[in-house]
Amino acid sequence: MATEIIDIRLHGRGGQGVMTSSYLIAEAALLEDKYVHAFPSFGPERSGAPIAAFARVSESRFYVKTEIYKPDIVIVQDPTLLGQVDVLSGLKEGGLVIINTDDPNSEGVVNIKKSRSDAQFATVDATKIAAEEIGIKQTNTAILGALVNLTNSSIITLDSIKKAIMARFREEPAKKNINAVDRSFNEVSK
Repeated sequence: MATEIIDIRLHGRGGQGVMTSSYLIAEAALLEDKYVHAFPSFGPERSGAPIAAFARVSESRFYVKTEIYKPDIVIVQDPTLLGQVDVLSGLKEGGLVIINTDDPNSEGVVNIKKSRSDAQFATVDATKIAAEEIGIKQTNTAILGALVNLTNSSIITLDSIKKAIMARFREEPAKKNINAVDRSFNEVSK
């Protein structure tokens, strides 16, 4: 029987915590006894340059160790990338796209939705949530609650992502990041 692997590709800019997002997904999945692989993809880019990170999660052991070219889920942490990077490249039919934006009706969001009518799109204002809950506009944790909600906790649960955050951050920042996760879970729009 084939192993069902969920491939997630995250897009953002250097310094925005895209790598941390992928690692937190993997750490949360490990807490649920799942098999994982998380890694970044970047070269000598400077801070602010477009980068991608990847997380691969499965209930069963897998041996695929390549970059993710055909993701099931795409997370766009920086909406300015919508016109600059082909964030939908290779997205599987019926795939899920989560976009951090304060304007779900912006030209960039509308255009990307038109380009893939088979995909499922959701938005959350992770930048606002991060600013209000954490005190900085770094969306790496703020967008993860939306992922949990939209996948019905099938990849990772809220409890696991919160435990992963508690393990990675000091107590006070961890609490703020967990508040951001809770808000994005509740505020995501399908």
